[in-house]
Amino acid sequence: MEQFLTLQGEGRYTGHAAYFIRLGGCDVGCVWCDVKESWDMEKHPRIEINQLVENVLASNATIAVITGGEPLMHSLDVLTSELQSKGIRTHIETSGAHPVSGKWNWITLSPKKFKAALPDAIQLADELKVVVYNRSDFDWANHYAGMVKNECLLYLQPEWSKSSELNPLIVEYIKQHPQWLLSLQTHKFLDIP
Repeated sequence: MEQFLTLQGEGRYTGHAAYFIRLGGCDVGCVWCDVKESWDMEKHPRIEINQLVENVLASNATIAVITGGEPLMHSLDVLTSELQSKGIRTHIETSGAHPVSGKWNWITLSPKKFKAALPDAIQLADELKVVVYNRSDFDWANHYAGMVKNECLLYLQPEWSKSSELNPLIVEYIKQHPQWLLSLQTHKFLDIP
């Protein structure tokens, strides 16, 4: 769908320069999705993997973030192998609703209520990022926290349009449950892609 050099705005790698590759196609359908135009895979041009790799290399980024839509609707084995062979770290942001393909240095799992994450994606996650849209999402987040590996980082992130309402709730929750960390969409505060 699109590709661009920016700063990672969320989670463990917040503030790091990263080349984002946003793939078209999503069958999860989050009501708060801020890239609904990514959902229809056929509306976006196909780009050769070697061209994507060249674009990442030309950007001087050392991290490529594959996102969507739902990137695991695609086989990512060749893309990630090619990127890693050039010394580029490969990160993915996924709901985990499709089988994991590709070779990853970092997996951000952001499970959604609309389509369950698969067990292999849950076990492979390096960070669990739960978007908090309402109060019941805290219990839902803890359900997933009980399924990830022990070293997986746990993040709560307010849904952007409700952040003024949710931020105080999340802050208080984290004070009482310090295993959780706060993730903010810093790219939106900075008005960058």
